[in-house]
Amino acid sequence: MAALNTLAAALPELTVSSFLGAWRPDGVALAAVVLLGGLYAAGVLRRRRAGGRWPAARTAAFAVLGLGAIVVATMSGLAVYGRVLFWPAAVQNIVLDLIAPLGLALGDPLALVAPDGPLHRALTGRVVRLLTYPLVSSAAVLGSELTIYFTPYFETALHQDAVRQLMHLQLLLTGCLFVLPMLTRQELLPRWCTHPVRAALVFLDGLFDSVPGIVVMTSGTLVAGHWYAAHPRTWGPDPRQDQMIGGGLMLTLAELVGLPFLIAVFAQWWRTDRAKNAELDARLDRELLAADPAPQPASAGASAPAASVPEMTRPWWETDAGEVGERMRRRR
Repeated sequence: MAALNTLAAALPELTVSSFLGAWRPDGVALAAVVLLGGLYAAGVLRRRRAGGRWPAARTAAFAVLGLGAIVVATMSGLAVYGRVLFWPAAVQNIVLDLIAPLGLALGDPLALVAPDGPLHRALTGRVVRLLTYPLVSSAAVLGSELTIYFTPYFETALHQDAVRQLMHLQLLLTGCLFVLPMLTRQELLPRWCTHPVRAALVFLDGLFDSVPGIVVMTSGTLVAGHWYAAHPRTWGPDPRQDQMIGGGLMLTLAELVGLPFLIAVFAQWWRTDRAKNAELDARLDRELLAADPAPQPASAGASAPAASVPEMTRPWWETDAGEVGERMRRRR
């Protein structure tokens, strides 16, 4: 603890160059990144060995935006200067709570889980389905952030490394509980949570995510005021202004992350509808071929009288009131 206090007191004035050059290794976070990256790589390798394909864009999103965000949040200048300034710590928490889960979800790691393995059974169990229920997961994200800033939790995390690691894990997990189901597996969500409903929930979640930033920015009580008072600075904003900057950045980042999240949901919606339409068109083609067999050539010189022609019935698609019949009529 004394070493941490000495480090905080010896930090130079925060500038762009000092911020970019301030890196501190975090063994727990690094181990988590290596573990997650290794499991993801193993899943991709297993998929390719089985003859499947895996988009490079998904791997890049998982590695760069997902795991990269965890590294930046826990080891960059955000972690170093978060000891003496509130706003870097606030940005650090938002990165873990919103940006990293979005990157991990865009990588679609759940699609790499073996369908008959224990991990798949655990992910589709009752406990996980309850925690990923949209209203429950949204409340968990909001409650997690408010609990951190308006209880002794945050200041205790600044004092004790174990609590800090627990706080980072909590932020990452609560963020993933909402984001991962929205962009990955339908079985983690109730049946009524269709893509239009998902888009509405993501929009509402963006509004909920702005609440902690507004509350922090307008609060009359300093968050972890005793800690920052015990680590005075001769540079930078005063504690009140520091907290207002932190709350404003929390609000801004929450709104900025909400837009690509919503775009990702709409893109997934479009891909799903396109796949369904392609499957339906293929089925219509098969039914059309079955309903209209190739005509048999007539015998030379044979001409049946008009009276002998049997009465023709209307094709089934002209009277079918369903979606298949409607599509067939448009194709004719």
